[in-house]
Amino acid sequence: MRHGTSVTEFIFLSFSSSHGLQIFLFVFLSLVYMLTITGNIAIIVIVQTSQQLHTPMYLFLSNLAMMEIGHMSNTIPKMLVDFLAGRKSISVSGCITQLYFNIFLGATENFLLVAMAYDRYLAICHPLNYATVMNARICGRLAFSCWVSGFLVPLFPSVFLYQLSFCGPRKIDHFFCDLAPVLQLSCTDTSISEISFLSCTWTVVLGCFMLIMASYVHIIYAVLRMPSIAGQHKAFSTCTAHLIVVAIYYGSTIYMYVRPSVGYTVRSDKVVSVFYCVVTPFLNPFIYSLRNREVREAFRTTICADFSVHCWIST
Repeated sequence: MRHGTSVTEFIFLSFSSSHGLQIFLFVFLSLVYMLTITGNIAIIVIVQTSQQLHTPMYLFLSNLAMMEIGHMSNTIPKMLVDFLAGRKSISVSGCITQLYFNIFLGATENFLLVAMAYDRYLAICHPLNYATVMNARICGRLAFSCWVSGFLVPLFPSVFLYQLSFCGPRKIDHFFCDLAPVLQLSCTDTSISEISFLSCTWTVVLGCFMLIMASYVHIIYAVLRMPSIAGQHKAFSTCTAHLIVVAIYYGSTIYMYVRPSVGYTVRSDKVVSVFYCVVTPFLNPFIYSLRNREVREAFRTTICADFSVHCWIST
């Protein structure tokens, strides 16, 4: 008996027991993971080294890239090990820890997306006051607040979850520890844990989504009032990448965590979870780099500078 439970570990059922499929998923996810980490690190390095990107929008972007690295690293490395191992197990405390970090990093992403929307709202709707309202000190405090708030969101719900007893079965029909499949394994009353977690996720996800939508209603209204078509296009182009990320992220998040508890299947949850945990972090660096001219130019300048230095050292 440990932590008041007779079960000390859970077994992931993952996707399939087929050895060929396991190898394919291992190779595919390893490639996606390395590309995602590389892309997000590249964004962080470019933002830090390029003087022209030392603005609030790109500071938030570098924080978003750090969050994506942590979010993907919370699930993918363990999944890759499981694909090669004969036994896909995780301890109860490790499972709750993984669930905590999944919600912590997810909440932080919500807050960062709100901060980025607020930054665009100030830049487009109040351009004359933007430099004074959104200076480096305030921007740094906002980013720090996003991380602290994300850390605190799942803290007390996780304490309630840690008090649950798990008596069997111990098989999780998923590839990582998510709330619904973990609660299904408990042999005690889970209503307090479920209500606390769902209250947090509903409040954070829907609250942040509504704030982002309110910001963009004001942004669209301000853009449409601009007399110049070129000015409208330039103003709205600064929001395009953020809007795409918001649409992809909230499409999968709302389906996963803000929905009735009936009428869903484990298979559909797994598919959406792959999109939420793997595809979205993989796409974000490319969306921001391909849709953003300043990031592309800074990347080109950084690469050219490094190449020139390398050539000079070689000669």
